[in-house]
Amino acid sequence: MRSKSKTASAKAPSQRMLRIGELIRHKLSELLSRGEIHDDVLASHVITIPEVRLTPDLKLATVYVMPLGGNDVRPVILALAKNKKFIRTEVAAALNLRYAPDLRFREDETFEEATRIDRLLDSERVRRDVEKKD
Repeated sequence: MRSKSKTASAKAPSQRMLRIGELIRHKLSELLSRGEIHDDVLASHVITIPEVRLTPDLKLATVYVMPLGGNDVRPVILALAKNKKFIRTEVAAALNLRYAPDLRFREDETFEEATRIDRLLDSERVRRDVEKKD
């Protein structure tokens, strides 16, 4: 019998984790778009939530956020963290889970990573390597 690996986080998320993550994402988007979170910083930004990742025990949700335009990320994350109790209560009511997951807010860096990869692929060094193989 094999023992469980210490790298359980590298395992693909279950369907339940993905479904609950999407439900959290939709509820947060709804709260933000309707202006139900009364905060000046959040009211002055259009915020996208591209992804919510959950731990396997569903007790911690990492919410990736990005204000439209990519500016002022830090104040938005601080405002969301300040209103975390209200947001968590609303999410718990919508999900009907035994435990409402604790929410962590992080900057979504996928766009920066994609730009970095595009720049790398367009570099002269990569172009030379591709030409050598042809």
